[in-house]
Amino acid sequence: MQKNKIYIFILLIAMSVASCGEYSKVLNKGTVQEQYVMAVKMYEQQKYNKAIQLFEKITPHYRGKPQMERIQYMVAQSHYNTKLYSLAAYYFDKFVKNYPKSSKVEEAAYLSAHSYYLASPRYSLDQKDTREAITALQNFIYKFPNSDKVAEANKNIKELTFKLEKKAFEIAKQYYNLSDYIAAITAFDNMLEEYLGTTFKEEALYLKFKASHDLGINSIISKKENRIRSAIKAHEKLKRNFPNSSYLEETEKLLKELTDELNALNATKTQTNGL
Repeated sequence: MQKNKIYIFILLIAMSVASCGEYSKVLNKGTVQEQYVMAVKMYEQQKYNKAIQLFEKITPHYRGKPQMERIQYMVAQSHYNTKLYSLAAYYFDKFVKNYPKSSKVEEAAYLSAHSYYLASPRYSLDQKDTREAITALQNFIYKFPNSDKVAEANKNIKELTFKLEKKAFEIAKQYYNLSDYIAAITAFDNMLEEYLGTTFKEEALYLKFKASHDLGINSIISKKENRIRSAIKAHEKLKRNFPNSSYLEETEKLLKELTDELNALNATKTQTNGL
């Protein structure tokens, strides 16, 4: 039994070596037709990197020919299956543009959009690919509203939008943590305007109020009154939107500090005018 296992193992190695030798021979010295046949064979065997190498060699010879539709699809699918999602999105896009009447155009359009989705990085990195993914998914839904992939596409859009919301929220929060209150207030305002239904709204309004409070309390006299009034309005907005917020116990104390400071300013102003 052990000898049979060794024999089978040696046979498999020999077949693998022979196969590699045949592939190299066709890749380097084969005719275009032989390379095409080998490329399809590698693709069907899920040896996508080898298939891509051959497809790259034969593509110039098949431009404008019927086989090119199949080649272009397999190239895109090979990049997708090797997790080179940015390249996959590019080639699926190219396929959709070149073959709009293909029976695979809907599938290619979805895989293009899904490739952009898979290429989207974590929220802390640049979100250019995330925005491209959202646009691609929205375009897919617009072009193929009856596709069975629409529900998944909408789910992906929601996930990607949340990533953008979190990115915007964390940037604003970082400004607050750095005590750059003016930048924090602006960033929170921009975030809340762009993502109206964001799940970060309550915390964003809370931190905007705290930034407004700290800015107002620590401002020079000439700017203090206006900034305190803005902070009071920020608190009103928090309370109006979230009347049961767990933050209110803390913010009510800060609001009293702002009100006391504003009253003191008004008293000083009245006294000065009286003199």
